[in-house]
Amino acid sequence: MPHHSRLSTFVLDCQVEDLAPHVEFWRQALGKPLKPLPPEDDDGRYAVLDTADDEPVLMLQKVDHASRIHLDIEADDVDAEVARLEQLGAVRVEQVKTWWVMQAPSGHRFCVVRPQRTPMGPHGNTWD
Repeated sequence: MPHHSRLSTFVLDCQVEDLAPHVEFWRQALGKPLKPLPPEDDDGRYAVLDTADDEPVLMLQKVDHASRIHLDIEADDVDAEVARLEQLGAVRVEQVKTWWVMQAPSGHRFCVVRPQRTPMGPHGNTWD
């Protein structure tokens, strides 16, 4: 059965004690308001800027590792997308909640997540 995926999110991993001033910097730098988070994610570790439907999501995340940026790929079948990416040479690093942290052959980390926005729209890919 086919599944669908697309570029979803640019995630700014921030190795900081307090995420708030960094959220404020990016909010002002990009001219985007802050988007309310669901209660289960509103713990001070995450913040999402309110981007338009045709723009990628921009998330800031408080982390323990060095600051960096990574991509999220959203898929309507996470397991099928992970398997497809493994066939291309990616490897699973760690499952976190409902998503997988993956590593590309180049060494870059990225995540495969459930759909963040619907519908998948014209920029989604269909995979068999």
